[in-house]
Amino acid sequence: MTTSNHNRVEVAIDLGERSYPIWIGQQLISNPNTWTGLPKAAAALIVTNSTVAPLYAQRLQSALTAVYPKVHTVVLPDGEDHKDWATLNLIFDELLGQGADRKTVLFALGGGVVGDMTGFAAACYMRGVPFVQVPTTLLSQVDSSVGGKTAINHPIGKNMIGAFYQPQRVVCDLDTLQTLPEREMSAGLAEIIKYGPIADMAFLDWIDANLDALLARDPKALAHAVKRSCEIKAWVVAQDEREGGIRAILNFGHTFGHAIEAGLGFGVWLHGEAVGCGMVMASRLSQRLGLVDEAFVSRLTALVDRAGLPTAGPKLGADEYLQHMRVDKKAEAGEIKFVLIDQPGKATVRGAPDALVAQVIDDCCAQ
Repeated sequence: MTTSNHNRVEVAIDLGERSYPIWIGQQLISNPNTWTGLPKAAAALIVTNSTVAPLYAQRLQSALTAVYPKVHTVVLPDGEDHKDWATLNLIFDELLGQGADRKTVLFALGGGVVGDMTGFAAACYMRGVPFVQVPTTLLSQVDSSVGGKTAINHPIGKNMIGAFYQPQRVVCDLDTLQTLPEREMSAGLAEIIKYGPIADMAFLDWIDANLDALLARDPKALAHAVKRSCEIKAWVVAQDEREGGIRAILNFGHTFGHAIEAGLGFGVWLHGEAVGCGMVMASRLSQRLGLVDEAFVSRLTALVDRAGLPTAGPKLGADEYLQHMRVDKKAEAGEIKFVLIDQPGKATVRGAPDALVAQVIDDCCAQ
């Protein structure tokens, strides 16, 4: 369900007692009203990174001081390559050093890496403290901040150590998107584009028609893209919170994409870049299996390319791709499961013969 008031739109995530709102609007971080109604506590901890902290940490801290007697901040190193135990421990060091109790509220101010690690820290500290997502990248606003997936990476596999743990609230301040580097902007568009093929082809048509406005950071276009993406994700998560079934369709492009990230070393390609390329590869595999036609693959490839994302994968070799894909969370007893497009606007999760997958990898990595 989506509602709105004068300065924000609200998309509700319906999970019974774990339900929470996603607020989307402008000038939300600095508005003290954004932070009312959250769990009461003697202290709050802002978790951010070295890139975001100079831009928004002081703004958030000032707003939170109206609600919490003490507001602390911990600044993590920036980048996917720091999404590990050592960096996670920096959050625990701060919590323990400040004598944080089980009512302390954590605020994840940053992109997907900060959001995932803050959520995982909140799930673990004293076996669970409240946290709030304040995503500052397009990718985190439309995907990773919503739905309660929290994790860190292991050198062998991405997001393999984590927990399902829902936030109290997600606050998407669209003004933060104006400071995003272009590469990060394109990475976020990958996660927006994915919602079309898996759930809503009318939305894909809208993205196609409004891609230039999105790339130019038009506030109205961004507001609609974030809202519709969150609505689709909320609809899926409400049906399958812990990814036992339909939620897996949100990983369209991710099986190939995670293999690219792990194969190159985390952080070489941005997550959204790997997902963009992974969607091209997954759509090609769908076509090889007779599920979609060549026109669909061409259309999606052209859209990914226009968004400024790679459409050809790195030449790691099919064997290495397959090896990484067997560590994917969807794999069962070593069998790789792919999110494929059953027909435009509808996804399915299924296996495919290794030989055919290897053929697609070789075709899509020819440069």
